[in-house]
This record gives sequence, C-alpha cells and structure tokens, in this order.
Amino acid sequence: MTENAFFVPLGVNAAGNEVFGATERSIGTWSSTMQHGAPPSALLVRAMERIGAREDVRVTRVVIELLGPVPIADIEVRSWVERPGKNIELVVAELWARTESGTERAVARGTAWRLATEDTTHVVHAADVPLRPLSETTPHVWGKSWNSGYIDNVDIRAITEIGGVGPGQVWATPTTSLVLGETMTPLERLFSVADIANGIGAKLDIDRWTFLNTDLTVHLFRIPDGEWIGLSAETSTGPDGFAMSAGVLHDHLGPVGRIAQTVLVRPRDRN
Repeated sequence: MTENAFFVPLGVNAAGNEVFGATERSIGTWSSTMQHGAPPSALLVRAMERIGAREDVRVTRVVIELLGPVPIADIEVRSWVERPGKNIELVVAELWARTESGTERAVARGTAWRLATEDTTHVVHAADVPLRPLSETTPHVWGKSWNSGYIDNVDIRAITEIGGVGPGQVWATPTTSLVLGETMTPLERLFSVADIANGIGAKLDIDRWTFLNTDLTVHLFRIPDGEWIGLSAETSTGPDGFAMSAGVLHDHLGPVGRIAQTVLVRPRDRN
C-alpha cells in the first residue's frame, strides 16, 4: 500500500492551484482505475472551507457532482468565491485531471453555501432520532465484490444488517489521512465517509447489479464532533434504471444533517 493518505500533495502549479497525487487507497468499488466518491468529495470540501476563509461563517449545504470517473492520477484543485456576501456566500471548487483520452477536464465539482453564524443555542432541536451508540455495534465485513482500496481504509461498524429490512445503519471513520501530513477538519472527516450512504442503504445484490451514484447533496445544521460519523440510509429504486439514496448523518451527540444521492442502476449481465 502507498503513503498513508488518500492524496499526496505535489505542490502548486503555474496557475497557482494545488495539485495532489491520488493514492491506491482512494480506489473505488466499481473499477480499479477510478476513485471512490468519498475521497474527492472530501478534497472538494477541503478547498471550499479554505477559499476566502472567514471565522464568522460556516458551511451549511454542499452539493458534489461527479462529472465522470475520477482517475487515480494527479488532481488539480481549482476554487473560487462565486457569490460573495456578508451573511450568505457561495463557494465553488473543481477537481481537474487528465482523462484516459488525454484531455484535461473537470472530473468533479462542488458548491457550498457558507452562512454567517449566530448564537441559537437556546432553541436547539433535532428532528431525527439518534443512532444506537458505537458500543452496540459489530465490525462490518463487506463481501468480496465490495473490496477496494477505499473500503480497506474505512472502519465500519454495523448497527443493522446491511441490505436488510429498513435503513442500513453504521458508524464509520477513515483509518487514513485525507491529505498526507494533515489532520482532517470535522467536515473533511464527514465527507471522507458520507458517500458510502448509497452502499449502506442498498438493497440490490452487488454481484448482479451496479449502483453508482452521480452526486451527493448534504444539508448540515451542526458541525460534527468526534472521530466517528453515523449513517442511516436507504435506497429507493425506480422502474427505469435510477434510484435515490436518502439518509441522516450523525455524530456521537445526535443527528447533524441529511444526505441524498442520485443512483444509476444497471444489471451486470445485460444478456
């Protein structure tokens, strides 16, 4: 296995943008040549937290668009403030890479609303029920078809049976760094595992079906605390090749937000 991180910093290019080398720890479930959706999501969040950083705002909603396979290759990060404002601002980040065809293009894009903070501790309320604690879980062992560099670098503890009746529920934490030599922020840690919601909530047999998400949207009403992220998710599959994974994100104190993903469903054997 390569360096103990999903990405290795390679410096700044001539355009002034950071460049990272993706390691084999970021390899996804569907192909050995493409990343799992979680590491690039977290790298985009890293950029969107840093661009024009301010102490008086925080991220409240993030949309990640996976514009195609994110390769195991050098990744350039571009970010900017799309809509500046005193109380509400929109920030954008893109990951650029050289594709198999030899062209350079954006392979993933993120947008985030950052809102000015205000003290509302006296009216705190969470609509969703907290998950059962980590102490009541068992280590989750994925089947052979799930094996990948990414899955091997996430510790997942099951609360419910994955693929069983009702939402799949787990606690998860990455066992490697996002960027070599850095400590993850709370949001980087959340997004380093949030994309697994599709797999946690899946009802389809992975040996018979592929179900790859094209995006994820996360709404957060609280910044997560601690090392572990809880996920409760379930996927609804339609009649014409598409599905929707929806769920709730947690920390040890309770719910922190909700996640939704669009899922492309295809049979492995079309014959």
